[in-house]
Amino acid sequence: MDVVVVRHAIAEDRETFAQSGKPDTERPLTEQGRERMQRGARGLKQLVPHLDILATSPLVRAVETAKIISAAYGDIEPTTVAALRPEARAQAALTWLQDQTSDATLALVGHEPHLSMLVSWLASKSDEPFLEFKKGGACLLSFYHDIYAGGALLRWLLTPAQLRALGG
Repeated sequence: MDVVVVRHAIAEDRETFAQSGKPDTERPLTEQGRERMQRGARGLKQLVPHLDILATSPLVRAVETAKIISAAYGDIEPTTVAALRPEARAQAALTWLQDQTSDATLALVGHEPHLSMLVSWLASKSDEPFLEFKKGGACLLSFYHDIYAGGALLRWLLTPAQLRALGG
């Protein structure tokens, strides 16, 4: 199983958005975030030409990011997965991964610090993150046998600028 992990793109400022009275779960991407993610998604497709499943946190900024990735791939609809919420436990995401086909290529769109903790736990079984995602950044994990904490190989980690450079 290959798992592409993507942090949502640049979203509106948290404090400014809070003044709208709407909950943070509804905070959307900025126009700049959308434009940069479109180029980054094209770069992602250069590295990972096919996705079987595109899963996203239910928060608006992650869903919007997933829709941009979906448009770049042209043939996949995002699926909302509660285990990708920022407050979810890593075990919930692992359980969800274990329920997927073992030869699938998946993309997960979510939030920091949840994603860095999840990736670190899946790759090393450590509760301490050893990496950090920038907004719109991504990594690729591979599980070669069973899917378990500590069983993933981190194949690459790219910044948003690196993905955009690949996307042209």
